[in-house]
Amino acid sequence: MAFSFNSADIDFILKRKSLYTKWITNEVLRDSSRVGQICYIFCSDEYLLQINREYLNHDYYTDIVTFNYNEGKKVGGDIFISVDRIIENADTFKTDFTEELKRVMIHGILHLLGYNDTSPELKRKMHILENDALSRFPNS
Repeated sequence: MAFSFNSADIDFILKRKSLYTKWITNEVLRDSSRVGQICYIFCSDEYLLQINREYLNHDYYTDIVTFNYNEGKKVGGDIFISVDRIIENADTFKTDFTEELKRVMIHGILHLLGYNDTSPELKRKMHILENDALSRFPNS
């Protein structure tokens, strides 16, 4: 199985997994890459904070941490997403939960595809790429 959607310390079930799988697969293919094993893990702020501290030496909350396990053009990795951050970001950015979730999910894929957001210019580029990908999310 190329995709898995799990939760760590919370009860969260991604609805319409097949739509997300199709969308993400198409985005990876657009980059001339292939889909490997991509695992999404939905968790709480505290869980992701611990991962951020332990593996990245960052002591702050974040919405996503991506571990890249790519093998050449075969894209794979573990993508940890804080559902708490998604809820807060949706409120902050005046969007709904599902739209913010999709944005963060594709953000992790963009990291796996080699894009970074380590400067204001790169953040702007990443945001444009997210918006482009969001515009291609299947309607049904």
